[in-house]
Amino acid sequence: MPPKLTTRNITACFAVALKSLEALADHLNTPFLRVISTTIQSLLENLEAVKQNRNECTLLMEQTHGLLDAITSAHTKSDTGGDLSVDVLNHMGKFSETLNKIHTFIEAQQNKSKIKRFFRQGEMSTLLKECKAGLQEGIDFFQIKSGNLMNDIEELQKESEMRHQEVLNMIETLSGTSSDQESTISGLYSCSYNSSNSISMLPSEPKIFHGRDPELSDILQLFHQNTPRIAILGAGGMGKTSLAQAVIHHPEIVARYGLLRFFVTCDSITTEVQLAALIGAHLGLESRKDLTRPVFNHLSRSLPTLLILDNFETPWEPRESRGDVEEFLSLLTDVKHLALMITMRGAERPAKVSWSRPFLRPLTPLEHDAALQTFHDIADGLDQSEVDKILSLADNMPLAINLLAHLVDSEGCSDVLARWEQEKTTLISAGHDRRSNLEFSISLSLLSPRINTVPGTQELLSLLSILPDGLSDTELLQSRLPIPNILECKTALVRTALAYTDRQKRTKVLVPIREYVHKIQPPPDHLIRLLLQHFGELLELYTKYSGTQSNSGIRNRTASNYANIQNVILNGLQEGHPDLVNSIYCLCRLNSFSIITGQGKLPVFIQIPRGLLQSCNARLEVYYITQLFGSWGSYPISDPKTLISQAKEHFEDLNDEDLKCKFYLNVSIYYRDKELDLPVALTYGKTALSLAICTGNTRGHSESLDNLAWIQYILGNYSTAQLHICESQRLASTLADFYQYSQSLYLGARCCMELGNYKKSISVCNQGIKLLGLCNMSQDRPALDSAIGICLGVSKEELQKNLDVAASAYMAVGFNIGVGMCDTVSASVLLQYGDTAAAKALFQRCLKLFSGHSAITSYCLEQLSDMSRWHAAPDWQPSWPTVFLVHSLKSRQKLGIHQALQYIGDALAEDDEDTAISLFTAALEGFTDMDVHCSRAECMLRLGDICRQHNNCSKAIEHWTTARPLFKRSSQGKRVEDIDTRLTSVGEYVLEHRNNSGLSVNS
Repeated sequence: MPPKLTTRNITACFAVALKSLEALADHLNTPFLRVISTTIQSLLENLEAVKQNRNECTLLMEQTHGLLDAITSAHTKSDTGGDLSVDVLNHMGKFSETLNKIHTFIEAQQNKSKIKRFFRQGEMSTLLKECKAGLQEGIDFFQIKSGNLMNDIEELQKESEMRHQEVLNMIETLSGTSSDQESTISGLYSCSYNSSNSISMLPSEPKIFHGRDPELSDILQLFHQNTPRIAILGAGGMGKTSLAQAVIHHPEIVARYGLLRFFVTCDSITTEVQLAALIGAHLGLESRKDLTRPVFNHLSRSLPTLLILDNFETPWEPRESRGDVEEFLSLLTDVKHLALMITMRGAERPAKVSWSRPFLRPLTPLEHDAALQTFHDIADGLDQSEVDKILSLADNMPLAINLLAHLVDSEGCSDVLARWEQEKTTLISAGHDRRSNLEFSISLSLLSPRINTVPGTQELLSLLSILPDGLSDTELLQSRLPIPNILECKTALVRTALAYTDRQKRTKVLVPIREYVHKIQPPPDHLIRLLLQHFGELLELYTKYSGTQSNSGIRNRTASNYANIQNVILNGLQEGHPDLVNSIYCLCRLNSFSIITGQGKLPVFIQIPRGLLQSCNARLEVYYITQLFGSWGSYPISDPKTLISQAKEHFEDLNDEDLKCKFYLNVSIYYRDKELDLPVALTYGKTALSLAICTGNTRGHSESLDNLAWIQYILGNYSTAQLHICESQRLASTLADFYQYSQSLYLGARCCMELGNYKKSISVCNQGIKLLGLCNMSQDRPALDSAIGICLGVSKEELQKNLDVAASAYMAVGFNIGVGMCDTVSASVLLQYGDTAAAKALFQRCLKLFSGHSAITSYCLEQLSDMSRWHAAPDWQPSWPTVFLVHSLKSRQKLGIHQALQYIGDALAEDDEDTAISLFTAALEGFTDMDVHCSRAECMLRLGDICRQHNNCSKAIEHWTTARPLFKRSSQGKRVEDIDTRLTSVGEYVLEHRNNSGLSVNS
């Protein structure tokens, strides 16, 4: 029997395997690789310190090594250049979760305390079983791919070395392989962007470009005027994109704008929010829930910039969104140094923009000489008379010329003309005229022998006709499409210029060709169904791991198909359609993805008829209602009680406790933040927590605790909130869910602020920001930035900038509470900088708008009640502290009650000193009990001041010296200086008093 791995040599065995994994992580964008590598490295560091269950730990690591080798092998043996299927990624995700459990188990085996081990026996036994089960699931799956695990040490190391060499060879091959040759049509007409690029890349300069010199000259002349706004119009296939590409690469334009030239393709977006998100991605902005204002702000602060929006008719044509799109376009033109150019089919320019004059005329077909030169650049050495006949068929339209030239280059003029003679009767009887020449050119290409001799090519083209984002080779191979030799089919389409390969190596079809193909040959349902299944699995994977470090790779794959997924879903949203159920599930997940990643809400989500849902199945209706409550910030809920009743009706027949947990959680959050009904929110929240605990739903458990913590925070029970937060963070860490962990950190930071521990609050916020960056969720950073800014006292401008960003993000999703929080902080900023009238007006406005929200009301009243902040302003009202006290007593907020007592004491200090002392003392006792450092120090400062007025210097010094470290601990440097000044003053007074007393005695 081969020797087993031991603790001593296990690190050596992992060394090579980890090198392979790190090499793959460095060169590929495979999700989970980085987190798996990091976790295993941490496991190896902890392994040496294991004191108990060493054999169990060693066995876990041995099996882990086998799975690591299998994952590496899955990359090297893939036929897609290391890109793994969604199924494999799903099991890698499960493996990463298992590794986190193994990490927890191995860490626990380092504990020397017998008592702690005794009390955790049951927990560790359960955890070990989960670790073994998770590893076995991975072994069962990957054994199919990579064979049996190996236990012989020498053989194990030999296999690892061999695998590592395979990885290096694969990486060398991938690095050495030049990118796919772009077809001529790509050089002529295409822009190389999918719907969600994160890095702006300019399309290539057109390699074949003739006959557009007059238009190019007119455009350049407009650039000599101030800052132009230009619309390139014309029919489909006239070369609008090609002209725009020629402009952006012209030496004059390059010299003027340098790197600040952006070419954004809009043929896969439909709303102004999606347009802003796409432009923002090209500008390099972090994704947020609405980038409309950030895009404007970025361009306003930038140097002169050229922005070209290609295929702008796609977001502009839908009437329901046209007004918003035009408003956004108008907003962009408010940036005086932004040169704006759009390309659009048709002859109508968008309204609300002052387009540069003279208007550029819509593009017309090429002159004969230019058309002939274009044709000869693709197909040469032909009979001129036959070429002239071909050009007459193309009507000198650039795209038609390109298609026919490619056919002629392959088949010769005679064969193409012969097929025209066969087809022209049908075309003429169908109403063929000059405007149909492009469609005729496409139809001849479809009949090409190069298409018909490769089975499945027309099926692939029909499928691509509904996919604006195109498909990568990986997706072609992994989506399980029943098209034989699918890559050969792709090659045939590219060679006939019916498709092209962009710079991201995605196979796409130009809009005019897509529309014609979809009209005459729509894709069959069985092909769309397979794509729906593939995209559904991808969306499910994103939903499951959206908060983890591996989110980036999954998110990019989903974003690359954003418009594709929408079209595939829409195909199945018809009553009686066999894919209706799966389409609605996908729609719900895509809607969440769209909101989170800044693409905005999907209008079709709310338009699904309730009867259609009821006709499907009970689980789907509950799932949809759950998603609806989860998206309340984007969609109004007119009758929540009816929706809740409808969902509950299905609960007896629904055997899905996790879905029930999510339902109760979303309803609780809705009542917490939207209806401001905390008792109802608490009831639903406790039900969600109970369900999560009963079923072992770790994610639901963590999220439910966070929700209850928020409720307790709003109620002022900060210690209870912190208990919930600590347990939520522990659970989130076992899931490696950085986003969930960061949300707990944010609430924890707020609790620390309320308790006066500002230094810890800052530290916690910074930790949360770091985690948000790791999971690609930095769009939630403004709230954390603002919290830090308030604590540190940063500049007014910087703080207001963060608040504006946060308010914009909250406003975009209809989160009015978030907007209200931003307004209250803005009022505090105004107050801090002496604008008392504006601060008072804004505080009172927030009190009126958010009268039912305890936290906002408390904050406003607390600010209005603290007379020390108002600098003896004439508009401060002494009644505010009493109102604050009544509110705090009614809502049972301990902190608010004692703050109100302190502020009433401030108001009475001059006229009723004894009562003021009693109030300060009562407040001090409460703050001490709650351990609110800063407020304790404020009370001691006031009591010290009163003692000083009565010349009780020793008591004053006692109060102040006790207050000083509390202020310091709360990062209140200015107050520490105030204490030092007082102590110095009292010292001088005491010295002077002693000297005077000495002189009297001597006399």
